[in-house]
Amino acid sequence: VQLQASGGGLVQAGGSLRLSCTASGGTFSSHIMGWFQKVPGKEREFVAAISWTGGSTSYADSAKGRFTISRDNAKNTVYLQMNSLKPEDTAVYYCAARRGATSGLRKNPQDYDYWGQGTQVTVSS
Repeated sequence: VQLQASGGGLVQAGGSLRLSCTASGGTFSSHIMGWFQKVPGKEREFVAAISWTGGSTSYADSAKGRFTISRDNAKNTVYLQMNSLKPEDTAVYYCAARRGATSGLRKNPQDYDYWGQGTQVTVSS
């Protein structure tokens, strides 16, 4: 499975961005999908995950109420809608896929099998 993330950019605090991640080369609907963020000097941190149906989601505390993860299996794409952005949201955002539609939502990056290339999100104050 190859993942291609897009949608990052520079935005002012309080603004919004929508990240997209399109998969190819596999059965998208059989994968749990997740978003992670990484800042220099820190490990990748969990942001959000979504089940293969889209019916179950999980969020980091920092993302709850501001970010929404969704997916369109017909388009092989997962989204991360980010609202009320803060400077501390500045990071490279990665999408990831975990094999096994029933394996459950995971927050540990080591539980994911495939990774996109990352897209930079910069939030100015």
